[in-house]
Amino acid sequence: MIARQGNTGDRGALVLMALIVLIWGAGWVIMKFLSPYVGAFDVVVIRYAIGFVSLLVIQLAWGRRFRLPPILLTLAIAVFQTTAFQCLVQFALIAGGAGGVVMMAYTLPFWVALFAWLFMGDRPTRNHGVGFVLAAVGLLAVIRPWELHGALVSMLLALAGGASWGLGTVFSKMLFIRHPNADVLNLTTWQMLLGTLMAWPFTRLVPQPDIAWNAGVVFGLVYLGVMSSAVAWILWLAVVRRVNATVAGMSGLGVPVLTVLLAWALLGERPTLLELSGITLMMAGLVVVNLAGIRKPPRPGAT
Repeated sequence: MIARQGNTGDRGALVLMALIVLIWGAGWVIMKFLSPYVGAFDVVVIRYAIGFVSLLVIQLAWGRRFRLPPILLTLAIAVFQTTAFQCLVQFALIAGGAGGVVMMAYTLPFWVALFAWLFMGDRPTRNHGVGFVLAAVGLLAVIRPWELHGALVSMLLALAGGASWGLGTVFSKMLFIRHPNADVLNLTTWQMLLGTLMAWPFTRLVPQPDIAWNAGVVFGLVYLGVMSSAVAWILWLAVVRRVNATVAGMSGLGVPVLTVLLAWALLGERPTLLELSGITLMMAGLVVVNLAGIRKPPRPGAT
């Protein structure tokens, strides 16, 4: 018997997705705010360290054992989704606006669909294809690759981050399929620990400016550590466990939409009419994908 997959009608999962959108949407704006005050890799290490300590305290307080999850897939998730994604997008945020970078990073759904098809046999249905086309056209309208110019490097870094996250998402789904009793809290705690350890050497190899401490920086780092890392990652892995990887990835498109609106309100990054049209198309694609059924090949012992 394997973990439940492809249940797009799971209302509990939809609620979790909505919470993730709120937490991560605000987190992207906070990361952009922190970029002049804290080095890119310092942000990653500090947020993951705070997330690890928070989760470990909760885990031990609940009497849960801190034990090593399935090692190979756990490391794969840590390399691609936990470490590479965050490091790449932090570099991208240095040179690019929060709205543009998050849109490129959230090419995630398309990478998830590709990798899930290649590694898990999750062939998208025709309705999924319609949703992908709508979202892709909307994404192009927001990104405007024909106008990137000096932001090209930033956008490519964010794009690589999206691919890394997509691959890590598929590895997460594979872990839950092969190990249906895996503890989400324990796995998330390990992701925070491994992310801290893997990103830390880069703070020594890549010059980092001294941290300009102030109340806003402290609040931002605590928010990223507790909410964006600890809480939201538990919710994200819970969603990946409950629904098809392709649906989970597409549902994440709500994050860049919210980020663009928050960046407009808080950072003065005003979207154009073309960008607002693109956001509308992305949301339409998101709705289509979440309403579509997933056609999956039969698996031995699946129920």
